[in-house]
Amino acid sequence: MKKKIIENFNSIIIAIFLAILIRTFLLQPFYIPSSSMENTLLIGDRLFVTKYSYGYSRHSFPFSIGVLKKRILFKEPSRGDVIVFKTPADNRTDYIKRLIGKSGDKIQFINGDLYINNKKIIKTFVENSKIFCGNEVVNVKIYKEKISIKNNYKIAYFSKGSFTDSDVYTVPKNHYFFLGDNRDCSSDSRYLTRVGYVKKENLVGKARFLFFSNDKTKGNFFTFWKWHHSIRFERILKKIN
Repeated sequence: MKKKIIENFNSIIIAIFLAILIRTFLLQPFYIPSSSMENTLLIGDRLFVTKYSYGYSRHSFPFSIGVLKKRILFKEPSRGDVIVFKTPADNRTDYIKRLIGKSGDKIQFINGDLYINNKKIIKTFVENSKIFCGNEVVNVKIYKEKISIKNNYKIAYFSKGSFTDSDVYTVPKNHYFFLGDNRDCSSDSRYLTRVGYVKKENLVGKARFLFFSNDKTKGNFFTFWKWHHSIRFERILKKIN
């Protein structure tokens, strides 16, 4: 009996150790609680982030313990990547946004159009739609934005009262500039005191694919008889662009 207890205990310890290794060096799950990345990511989406995509820093480890003093095995991210990072405001809170600007880039909005280094980023109107902003449903215009050859994604702007003009944001060395795809309902690098420019060390990983998604407005964990209505089956295993 005692031997069996010890064996079970050892199995549990090994399982926990392996889980920590996978979470630290390979994959980490994340939950989407807000609408700042709609329609790319919806409230209730659950996704996997690859931790090895940009190398490792102290934020790769649970609780951001200070195992590493600087990022190692670093790989430069690409514009348009959807990335999880620790917000500079507290170095603890996980944010997920789209990478727009790198070190030395100049970012600006002019008449609602995004410019990078004085070059207008092409966006093409797709449709009028409705999406969430917080707890409210708002009318938006959906566009396709092409920031690079391989990154072509959809963004949303309010139909009325949209974010149109800004100052020039010059990205400091070893920092990045992020935007949410729900452009008028996102706390991102445009707001320097809340998010601002994100240090290279604060990158956690690249968002790769969804493994589950459910619509809380149609059911939750406790209303199991509604699960077949609330689960977004079409989003499961969907690749994140």
